Amino acid sequence: MEPGNVTQISEFCLLGLSEDPELQPLIFGLFFFMYLITVFGNLLIILVVSSDSHLHSPMYFFLNNLSFVDICFTSTTIPKMLWNIQTQSKVITYAGCLTQIYFLILFAVSDVFLLGVMAYDRFVAICHPLHYTAIMNPRLCGLLVLVSWIISILNSLLHSLMMLQLSFCTNFKIPHFFCELNQMIQLPCSDALLNNLVMYFAAVLLGGGPFSGILYSYFKIVSSIRRISSALGRYRAFSTCASHLSVVSLFYCTMLGVYLSSAATQSSHSGAIASVMYTVVTPMLNPFIYSLRNKDIKRALKRIIGVPVM
Repeated sequence: MEPGNVTQISEFCLLGLSEDPELQPLIFGLFFFMYLITVFGNLLIILVVSSDSHLHSPMYFFLNNLSFVDICFTSTTIPKMLWNIQTQSKVITYAGCLTQIYFLILFAVSDVFLLGVMAYDRFVAICHPLHYTAIMNPRLCGLLVLVSWIISILNSLLHSLMMLQLSFCTNFKIPHFFCELNQMIQLPCSDALLNNLVMYFAAVLLGGGPFSGILYSYFKIVSSIRRISSALGRYRAFSTCASHLSVVSLFYCTMLGVYLSSAATQSSHSGAIASVMYTVVTPMLNPFIYSLRNKDIKRALKRIIGVPVM
């Protein structure tokens, strides 16, 4: 296309999960219900951890941050989707789309780094229990979270600024219920090769790096647990990281499932449906995993609601 004929569009059309009008009330009700559970569940975790002095430890400090990130992550996409269904409008502005991409990447990468930091915390607790308090001091915990946020912000800013360099001409329909980076860089009429390269490089570096750390931490944890002589001791050691391992498995398996299903079917619509798992379902289930599998959280919940703790 000649440069003189390029017209930068000011808004996009989010096609959503389905274009069938009869399904819209069902989709609205389902996602509204899941969003309420996500926000309420994660807020409850934050309230419980903040109000109970027994939970003022590194593991729960990181859990607090993870719950906050999960609320923000879901709030970046679902309210806009519900608004579009309610108003029967599929429009999102160019600025709104860029803002959504920025915060989606920010909170997704923060999620990945926090899961990696939590794996390190469990590694120190099980493999170096006598030095745990000295190693995982408040200064280091705060520094780990701060570095995670700084890297996430810089990465999001890089992708957003690179998106500003692209020109969108006629193809303004997004086969998704939110502005996903992978979908957006397939739409411009200008060359997006550099954007693709940076996106995949960042995914390998920022996704694979923490995941490698998680794998290494659990390899050392399993090795340490195997050296414990009593079965009860092994069970207690493993139970301290069972919730985190469940959340890590759920997050990475759903992320992997989204991209494998998209690659296998070559359908953007099926990819949008699959992405519901890591954008909505995983943040919704995290509070249940940590509350149902964690005795400390359950005791703190009982104290808050006034139930006698045995």
